[in-house]
Amino acid sequence: MYSPDTTKYLIHLILQIEGVVDKPDVVGAIFGQTEGLLGEDLDLRDLQRTGRVGRIDVQITTKRGETKGEILISSSLDRAETALLASSLETIDRVGPCTAHVRVDRIEDIRVTKRRKIVERAKELLLEDFDEGSINSDDLLDEVRETIRIEKLEYLGEEKVHAGPNVMDSDAIIIVEGRADVINLLRYGIKNAVAVEGTNVPRIIIDLCSQKTVTTLLDGDRGGELILRELLQVAEIDFVAYSPRGKSVEEMSRKEIVKALRNKVPAVGIIDQPPAEENIERLPAYPAPAEVRAPAGAGRTGEDERPPRREWASKAPSTLGEHMADVRDKKIARFLSPDYTVLLESNATDVEGALQNLNGDVEGVVVDRIIDQKLLDQLGGRDIEFVAARDFKGIIKRPLSIRLIKIG
Repeated sequence: MYSPDTTKYLIHLILQIEGVVDKPDVVGAIFGQTEGLLGEDLDLRDLQRTGRVGRIDVQITTKRGETKGEILISSSLDRAETALLASSLETIDRVGPCTAHVRVDRIEDIRVTKRRKIVERAKELLLEDFDEGSINSDDLLDEVRETIRIEKLEYLGEEKVHAGPNVMDSDAIIIVEGRADVINLLRYGIKNAVAVEGTNVPRIIIDLCSQKTVTTLLDGDRGGELILRELLQVAEIDFVAYSPRGKSVEEMSRKEIVKALRNKVPAVGIIDQPPAEENIERLPAYPAPAEVRAPAGAGRTGEDERPPRREWASKAPSTLGEHMADVRDKKIARFLSPDYTVLLESNATDVEGALQNLNGDVEGVVVDRIIDQKLLDQLGGRDIEFVAARDFKGIIKRPLSIRLIKIG
């Protein structure tokens, strides 16, 4: 229709003919009725021959004895010449034997249209193609800092276990599973982590545990539980911090790590696994911290009585260990939220009924009673993370998603 290399403007004309004609009739009328009308310099045939006007494109349809359509003429003339040429075409009043009406609809500036398309395409390229490759100062700094952290990793003992730079100088250390876990803790400024590197605990780890205050922070999966059980058997562990169920330490955010370490619980000994209850994961017992230990006999009620509302002597418990210590020997149950606030407190014998009235996102339950298979199944239906109880009896099938903790 027109050459995109030379065209500046595109003339759009509306055509109406009172009769039936063909395209050649329209083209002939255009040349015939404009010949000599604008002088030799603007003669349509000469303009087309020299390439200053492009091919004349006629698009018409015939219906009920009338012909309607559009005429498109490309032009590389200037604005004034193009306007003059367009207005001359409106003088066409006949096509063949039929009366015709020609009207200029618009004159399109091809360069403006091209520029608009270029801008729109540039926007798409900017959003799509430059998104991932865009320069972000924070990303560059993080990458450089990551290199520094990796260079700060130390190798301890004959086993060359990965450790943070402050492990040997610090009075307290954190035991994690692997190198990636140590790097993630370094990312958040925790420099006293050491990797146990599997279930075969290295000699250097055992020696460090005998000299320092030790907290374990292992992955929230079966592998992490197995490593914890072995550590409790071969090393002196002081505290246990739990990762969210199914999440590894290397994936944890700063907030999740801080929360896990804040809610660490004392590991005061090893609870052996009785052969008759192999499906129960036995974890360390937790003594009541002195600052939150309730007075002897406080809050005690009969088995069938709901305990009265109690005021805590000091601040409300905010960690799992504090709740376990506060619930022990009180014959009560507490349903805890993810931030370890109390959603509901009930009599230990009324856990089943409390489940029916419980609203909110429940993280776990701490209860001073023995848990059997029936109650454990009901608790498992609430999609909770842990159950801390006085003991577990008759457990044949343990829900894989629930951590069972025995209150010592």
